[in-house]
Amino acid sequence: MIRRLLLLLEAGLLLTGLLVGLAAWQQREALQQTLVVTEERMVDVPAGATPSGMLNRLEADGVLHGAFWLRLYWRFNLSAQPLHSGEYRLVPGQRAIDLIESWRRGEVVQYSLTLVEGWSFRQVRAVLAKQEKLKQTLKDVSDAELMARLGHPGLYPEGRFFPDTYRFVRGMSDLELLKQAYTRLEEVLAEEWAQRADNVPYAEPYQALIMASLVEKETGVPAERQQIAGVFVRRLALGMLLQTDPTVIYGLGERYNGKLTRAHLREATPYNTYVIAGMPPTPIALVGREAIHAALHPEPGKSLYFVARGDGSHVFSDDLEAHNRAVREFQLNRRADYRSSPAPLPDAAEKKDSQ
Repeated sequence: MIRRLLLLLEAGLLLTGLLVGLAAWQQREALQQTLVVTEERMVDVPAGATPSGMLNRLEADGVLHGAFWLRLYWRFNLSAQPLHSGEYRLVPGQRAIDLIESWRRGEVVQYSLTLVEGWSFRQVRAVLAKQEKLKQTLKDVSDAELMARLGHPGLYPEGRFFPDTYRFVRGMSDLELLKQAYTRLEEVLAEEWAQRADNVPYAEPYQALIMASLVEKETGVPAERQQIAGVFVRRLALGMLLQTDPTVIYGLGERYNGKLTRAHLREATPYNTYVIAGMPPTPIALVGREAIHAALHPEPGKSLYFVARGDGSHVFSDDLEAHNRAVREFQLNRRADYRSSPAPLPDAAEKKDSQ
């Protein structure tokens, strides 16, 4: 009887060993299989999806086989590992184990969106609305409601977002991206405000942000930003009107058709600095760090006027007589290739076209 029991035990152990070996072989085959992918494609892992559900889906789609063994592998080796939602890249030659490793590392495909210095908030919203990979939650939301959803009710949105390149994954919302841009602007403004020059004429950082937006819209030449800020600061100190065209254009809103007239310069709007004293009530554009720094470090000097040369740069003058001469030279007799901003660099143009 004992001998018979020993034989049965040995047979059972042998069978168990064979089954374990077979299972290990099956799992190894499943892990090492090459996915059936003929060209690069994306697989979307929605929020709340499980590895088991995704593996079953891929098996049903014919991308892999042996989902049962792959599920067991995840359960016994990666059960504590969350599956991050987003898009994952599938490429020819990829193995099942490679895909599982990319899930383990959370290697979701990232996209980028660049907010550009000088853009209006209307332009920002238009670009956000075109991003198919972003979850669109703000389509029919007013600017006021948008700011409330950001947690800042009552604030005017213009100039409150930092121009930069932001990365996102499929399923991230437009509101989440704006939160990043809002927070980044507050961080940069606070950093620059803490290092401001002595005797700048601003009672609070927001006033510096307004000034920075005027600087941002007036020049794309980095070396001129502090010069222009210096002109504006001196004009404020003397009680002179700022008389900067971008504020007039902003005040016209959608009525502006690309041509600024004398009637526009005389039209009373809260933003027309040919009419109102001091700065406009809000920023007029997105502002980069360089413009904020210039507003907080205006260049000393005597110049009170500037006029565009037509190549993106300006002529600065200390008095009205010299300014009028510059106007006659560069404005009344404009050259054929006149530009109000610098010509874009080739790589910058390519970047813009690829966005």
